[in-house]
Amino acid sequence: MIKQAVIVAAGLGSRLKEKTVSKPKGFLELGGIAIVEWSVQKLFACGIEKIIIGTGYHAEAYDELAKKYPAVQTAFSADYETTSSMATLSVCAPYVSDDFLLLESDLIYDSIGLTVLCNDIHENVILASGATNSGDEVYLAAANGSLLEALSKNKAELTSVYGELVGISKISPAFLAAMCAYYEKKRAEFPKLDYEHAIMACASSHPVFIRKIEYYAWREIDDESHLEMARNEILPRIQENESLRQIRREVLLNPGPATTSDSVKYAQVCADICPREEEFGDVMKWVCRELTAVVADPSEYETVFFGGSGTAADEVMISSCVPEAGHVLIVDNGSYGQRLAKIASVYKINHTVYKSSAYEKIDMSVLENEFKTGKYTHLGIVYHETTTGLLNPLDVICPLAKKYNMVTIVDAVSIYAGMPMELSKLGIDFMASTSNKNIQGMAGVGFVICKKSELEKTKTIPMRNYYLNLYDQYAHFTKTGQTRFTPPVQTLYALRQAILETKQETVEKRWQRYTECWRILVDAVKKFNLKMLVKEEEQSHLITAIFDPDTPKYTFEGLHDLARQHGFTIYPGKLGNINTFRIANIGDIKPYEMKRFTEVLKSYLDSIGWK
Repeated sequence: MIKQAVIVAAGLGSRLKEKTVSKPKGFLELGGIAIVEWSVQKLFACGIEKIIIGTGYHAEAYDELAKKYPAVQTAFSADYETTSSMATLSVCAPYVSDDFLLLESDLIYDSIGLTVLCNDIHENVILASGATNSGDEVYLAAANGSLLEALSKNKAELTSVYGELVGISKISPAFLAAMCAYYEKKRAEFPKLDYEHAIMACASSHPVFIRKIEYYAWREIDDESHLEMARNEILPRIQENESLRQIRREVLLNPGPATTSDSVKYAQVCADICPREEEFGDVMKWVCRELTAVVADPSEYETVFFGGSGTAADEVMISSCVPEAGHVLIVDNGSYGQRLAKIASVYKINHTVYKSSAYEKIDMSVLENEFKTGKYTHLGIVYHETTTGLLNPLDVICPLAKKYNMVTIVDAVSIYAGMPMELSKLGIDFMASTSNKNIQGMAGVGFVICKKSELEKTKTIPMRNYYLNLYDQYAHFTKTGQTRFTPPVQTLYALRQAILETKQETVEKRWQRYTECWRILVDAVKKFNLKMLVKEEEQSHLITAIFDPDTPKYTFEGLHDLARQHGFTIYPGKLGNINTFRIANIGDIKPYEMKRFTEVLKSYLDSIGWK
């Protein structure tokens, strides 16, 4: 798995004249976006965790880009005016720790090239295309099929031409070290050595393979003729190719599973691997650490995951965390609090249900009086009641429970990664969630984020459940780096990609996006004379329960079917005695899509004569 990339971007771009007077080549815009930023986005979509950009001319532009994308870091080549791309690569080398993709900053290209290189079995591979007639080609010769034999800008120097160098390669750390060592020896004599010549010089000791895509859509932009060719000929081809790979867009306005990006979907399309291999064990460790880091310090908390839904994670907590002599108070103010109580009853765990309204805030004085009885060792509660969109004030409730020495067990299934939260400040000991909601992965992984000190205390609790036992799963994974039973491999690769995208967007900005979508919906609901079940100030900004229009002409099925015709999926209400429908604004949805849904909603209301 390729996790790193290096973009060499120090050059002056002097052949582009006035177009690069105030900015580097990488910031030429095509299709409304700087070509280097376009490249960065493609790399992230391909699963790259870290991008190192070697800078020089107008380095400040790349430094600003790094502020926008947390996974980007820059490395400055101080002598960029008198050196070339190999010098730039050498200043990036100290930050490279694994196999990486090497790219030039002045490229536009079809992202399929990244996929091809990442899936190539060889360690060191350069991407090639057929003839481009660009006027600045680097020609490649091959031996034994696809082994790099020679490269030159002069065709006459080669016995035959296998392809043209694209400017995207896959390089191993050992080969990078050899390239840098070669450059140090030759630097005084050839200060303007290009990286491709270092590749050629080191190819005798480290085999380098050529992966050719005959009709590959790409262009390096060195002068104004290249820029025009890129804009008029190559960009339309790339856009057409990539649009053909897009998956039909269905916007899920149900509370989960949530809408996912195409890059998350495509992350599941990967080489088969036995999950007992160390490589996949490393993926699982990374996923656990990063899931924890979203809401807690990984030195204090630990994530334990299972193949299953969010309800599976809830069952893990209830069945594994309450000792035989324990007594758990479960707050029931919706279907999911009710579900926690049902799990406790199935396992015959000593519990008491605290019943509260499903659409009005909890009476804290009454709840505290229950805490004061001293009967309870544990508290079970849902953070965000998916039934209605009611947000329980855990910033008050959990610290209060800790005051009365209660261990806190929280269902955060539909709020984790959707709103900023910090478990230690909230006083949460065990928190359940899932891969298929606000983290924006695919369904299939349930997980519990546990305070380590409390997790260790569960070691002595007799196992009530074999597959879903929390401590047994944790202990086995800690010892072996493997789950006890077969994990959902492809779903975990998708979850890895979803985590990368969450880190890139940040939870804070995701919360802002969700809130913007919610605001668009709430404004429309008011404008259309509809009513919401939960008071606006007590809503989560994630799910909104809306009363059915009070007219016999309304049917949920009619609204649902019209929405589906326009690419939206909605859910009915979950309160049997109150007629509502629910609109969620979680997942990979954009404000313009929520605006489009409100237009569909208005169209339906108009069709039934609603005023």
